[in-house]
Amino acid sequence: MIPRYTRPEMASIWEPQTRFKIWFEIEAHAADALAELGTIPKEAAKTVWAKARNATFDVARIDEIERETKHDVIAFLTHLAEIVGPEARFVHQGMTSSDVLDTCLNVQLTRAADLLLADLDKVLAALKKRAFEHKMTPTIGRSHGIHAEPVTFGLKLAYAYAEFTRAKERLIAARKEVATCAISGAVGTFAQIDPRVEEHVARAMGLVPEPISTQVIPRDRHAMYFSTLGVIASSIERIAVEIRHMQRTEVLEAEEFFSEGQKGSSAMPHKRNPVLSENLTGLSRMVRAYVTPALENVVLWHERDISHSSAERMMGPDATVTLDFALVRLAGLIDKLLVYPANMQKNLDRLGGLVHSQRVLLALTQKGASREDSYKLVQRNAMPVWRGEGDFLQLLKKDAEVKKYLSDAELEEQFDLGYHLKHVDTIFKRVFGES
Repeated sequence: MIPRYTRPEMASIWEPQTRFKIWFEIEAHAADALAELGTIPKEAAKTVWAKARNATFDVARIDEIERETKHDVIAFLTHLAEIVGPEARFVHQGMTSSDVLDTCLNVQLTRAADLLLADLDKVLAALKKRAFEHKMTPTIGRSHGIHAEPVTFGLKLAYAYAEFTRAKERLIAARKEVATCAISGAVGTFAQIDPRVEEHVARAMGLVPEPISTQVIPRDRHAMYFSTLGVIASSIERIAVEIRHMQRTEVLEAEEFFSEGQKGSSAMPHKRNPVLSENLTGLSRMVRAYVTPALENVVLWHERDISHSSAERMMGPDATVTLDFALVRLAGLIDKLLVYPANMQKNLDRLGGLVHSQRVLLALTQKGASREDSYKLVQRNAMPVWRGEGDFLQLLKKDAEVKKYLSDAELEEQFDLGYHLKHVDTIFKRVFGES
């Protein structure tokens, strides 16, 4: 979490004051439930809320206490007692530290997921808008980086829209999976606290009770959450790399918006670089970097150790803050992307019609030539064009063996660009529905 790549809405979820506020709410809701069960006096629970509900917790004071106790939750409870007074002795009855820590973390992760889902909606809106704008803008499709057959720029954006739609569905599922609460005491047996306390706290915090915990909430839930963030990051990088390739000087089919007064290089005043896309590649790497520790955190000793704790203190804020920034940056990048249809057409024509080679191949087979012979006939006329020697259609028309199967008019039919785009509507309906 560094200011350069941090948006305040996401950062606030992970601020110490927010964390201590959530800790207090967990403890206070548990006190309410304990009071209803007759375990602690009802007046004590009321006093806890009355004296600390609107408190601003002294982070420096809690840190000071922790330097002595070497325990963060005890430090917080000690400071809470300074605010609440004698009734604080009824707080944390039958609970263990992980009840507070794990429940709080899951509250933070669900709140972070809500912001990320809103970010995904912005990305999806930008992609849909630009996809329909360029639905029938022809461009070359590439495999291995080499010209293949025609597509449209709208299809490229539709690919991304479909991918981020899946990303949203996965994040909704990951949010649901991580939204659990554990108030089950040491080793998770409820020996010192009634399960009804957990049910009450879960409802109050917008969570559901963890069906079975040890001393911690099972970390396979968190592994799935952070893995989902990692997959979303990869989807961000996929489209960012596409834009970087399209902005290369030799291609220049699209490029990032270049604002008034923007500078591309400290040395070369002419430069316009894909800096936002490159930045997104770097940020995506950082989000994915937390997937491995999340997976390794699943494996804890017996009912609990704290090998997961240090990793989660970093990965929780870092991964969500970074992905939040990256998604918002991507939405803006797509929305303002400069698109050059003339350059797309220029590149489409660059190989002298070779992009229609498969149509010629299939037409020959339909006329009776074997696939092997058809391939040989097409390839021997294609290779000179690849070297810049002639026009593909004209070479085919001059090839006596080709003429045995296809007339000039039939050959010309195979060079219709529109043929490649005839199912764009069908694909768009699959991706976007009937809208």
